[in-house]
Amino acid sequence: MEFSQNLKDNITYLHKKLNVQTNFDVVYRVVHIGGREACLYFIDGFTKDDSLLKILQVFSTIKPENMPKDAHGFSKQYVPYGEIGLLSNDQDMTVQLLSGVSCLFIDGYDKCITIDCRTYPARGVSEPEKDKVMRGSRDGFVETLIFNTALIRRRIRDPRLTMEITSAGESSHTDIAICYMENRVDMQLLDKIKKRIQNLKVDALTMNQESLAECLFPYKWFNPFPKFKFSERPDTAAASILKGNIIILVDNSPSAMILPSSVFDIIEEADDYYFPPITGTYLRLSRMTISLL
Repeated sequence: MEFSQNLKDNITYLHKKLNVQTNFDVVYRVVHIGGREACLYFIDGFTKDDSLLKILQVFSTIKPENMPKDAHGFSKQYVPYGEIGLLSNDQDMTVQLLSGVSCLFIDGYDKCITIDCRTYPARGVSEPEKDKVMRGSRDGFVETLIFNTALIRRRIRDPRLTMEITSAGESSHTDIAICYMENRVDMQLLDKIKKRIQNLKVDALTMNQESLAECLFPYKWFNPFPKFKFSERPDTAAASILKGNIIILVDNSPSAMILPSSVFDIIEEADDYYFPPITGTYLRLSRMTISLL
């Protein structure tokens, strides 16, 4: 449905669709902005209270004669925040709202103003339990996607580092980030992976990366070797990107999916990057010999 300029029509429709009376965490506030009624929707626990409070304080100072003609002019003039957007239909707005983005409707505007002042509950960045090293950094991926992409960006400060975001799952709408270097990646493999993700027909990625891996490359009984390498270390992921690999990050998962991968990649560890070549080769050959025995 396309939004109407009548605020009451929008509220009536969204209250029914979002089941506001039953869902206690779907919060709405009816306020007055520039002499007009407005309604703000947000999810409790996903919003930065301080940022939202400052924005509402600015809205309370707007006079009726200073109200712009459309939502675009209002967002440019009166929304003092960096990450904002305009949506015109309820489907996009619902996905954004349930992802933690605050949505503002103002009477007389046929657009929804999205304010991305969200925050996710997350554990602190610490060294992974299974990927500990004797040298190197002690940070690891967490369950929040934006934190994981920032950990990689901190290590590769190159504009050719590309991070495309998409989603999968008709019910979950799970965020998926595809990370690669433009000048080093295999474009045919990249296009193949993108098409497979876009054509996924699944209800939800309940097991995060494992569900995605099964959808991308179904398991075959005659091939016992894993098709992906998983790592919880951002330095390993950054090194793989610089080698031309593709990194797939899934929201709610504290690990990165690295592809393509071979048997030698599977037995490789982070210590191989930090120790001298001879020592690293010795460790790799030792692990390979033990795995074959």
